[in-house]
Amino acid sequence: MTVFRAFSLECYLFDMGAAEIRPIGSVEDALAWGEKDPGCVLIGERGGAKVEGFEFGNSPSTVDPDRIKGSRIIHTTSAGTQGVVNAVHADEIITGSLVNAATIAEYIKQVNPAKVSLVCMGQAGVAPAREDEVCAEYIKAMLVGEDLSAFDEIIKSLQCDGGDHFFTTDRQHIYPEKDFWMCIEKDKFDFVIRIEKDGMGFVSRRL
Repeated sequence: MTVFRAFSLECYLFDMGAAEIRPIGSVEDALAWGEKDPGCVLIGERGGAKVEGFEFGNSPSTVDPDRIKGSRIIHTTSAGTQGVVNAVHADEIITGSLVNAATIAEYIKQVNPAKVSLVCMGQAGVAPAREDEVCAEYIKAMLVGEDLSAFDEIIKSLQCDGGDHFFTTDRQHIYPEKDFWMCIEKDKFDFVIRIEKDGMGFVSRRL
């Protein structure tokens, strides 16, 4: 799961009417998609910032809904999509975010798998990220029937513990404050995103 911002963004993209989202590992592979499919929309970041040559960065508040609607999205990030392309032993991959956490928990209950791994991708997949840990704790609490009453305050506390970069004046061009509020709006969407694979590679499916 990646709360800030990859898998939160994909939920917003589907809500905007994206026809298809394809998570990609490398910038080079994403650019190659753009060469063979000029109508697709390249979205992604490295070091938080929009990749040169891409149309949008990894920011849900700055993408243009008119450009997204009906389009194929090619999406690559430093952490979230890296988790997708490297989860080679998973029987099923569901992306994780606060904005659809309750539906994720309900989906897991319905599927009832023998084992569930809640994987926090963190900072570039190498350092912990508090927001991802909170999301995992929230989903786990729903799965095992724990008390959820504290989570509203815990999630709000991310403003000073994990999401403080969204409130730094000189970084607003990379991390707009609005992104923070969009990414912590828990249980906003009533769908899950399942990762599948076809002849063209990985694809995110809205269920």
